[in-house]
Amino acid sequence: MFSGPGLFSDIGKRAKDLLNKDYISDQKFSISSYSDSGVAFSSTAVKKGGLSTGDVAALYKYKNTVVDVKVDTDSNISTTFTIIDIVPSTKTIASLKVPDYSSGKLEVQYFHNHATFTTALGLNKSPLVDFTATLGTPGIAFGVEAGYDTTSGTFTKYTAGVGVSKPESSASIVLGDKGDTIKASYLHHLDQQKKSAAVAEISRRFSTNDSTFTVGGSYAVDNLTVVKAKLNNHGKLGAVLQHEVIPKSVLTIASEFDTMNLDKTPRFGLALALKP
Repeated sequence: MFSGPGLFSDIGKRAKDLLNKDYISDQKFSISSYSDSGVAFSSTAVKKGGLSTGDVAALYKYKNTVVDVKVDTDSNISTTFTIIDIVPSTKTIASLKVPDYSSGKLEVQYFHNHATFTTALGLNKSPLVDFTATLGTPGIAFGVEAGYDTTSGTFTKYTAGVGVSKPESSASIVLGDKGDTIKASYLHHLDQQKKSAAVAEISRRFSTNDSTFTVGGSYAVDNLTVVKAKLNNHGKLGAVLQHEVIPKSVLTIASEFDTMNLDKTPRFGLALALKP
């Protein structure tokens, strides 16, 4: 649909997803279904510690419009409207949560072959304004992000980053937390199908002189099974096993160990996503 450098949030996303996605520590069950008319339904139940939560969601697509409605166990209703090309090369996203009306937000994304801009505005009396700009190509992108509090007249955040992306690899450097942290990552795919990959990430917080170095990867055992693992210099070891039990339905088993404190109880997570 759009070609160009992508959104600012895409810088370093491939490495971040490999190191964080699916490393769950709770029990989760979800089921979803789709119809030819563009309607999708899903139901999710999550148990974390002694608490159980869940939600029911419905998504409807019609031409260039998507409506997503979600109701959780606390009777909160979240609605998101996404409309593409109200103005050429734009995507408009409006979200509202009931009864917390102050959480509403309006976001406009503009895509160009060599630039992407986004503006998000809170729908309340004292809105926060977020802005991102990304320049470049699909292969290399330079971006900035800023947040502004209209009540105090101060910037809540400012971040800058650069990302390089190739079919077989990607690398990024992001300076965030108002210049207090820097994070660099590199990901390399080990096969043409991009089912196996290795990743490394290093982050440093200047105010505390604390550095974290993490290595990880994923490996496709076969067409149905993928294993992932990660380890950082603080001794935290994580592992994930994913298996497609039936077509489009995936079982995920995850665990985390503290190798420097083996007396500490390991954390385990289990998720089953069914898509009939």
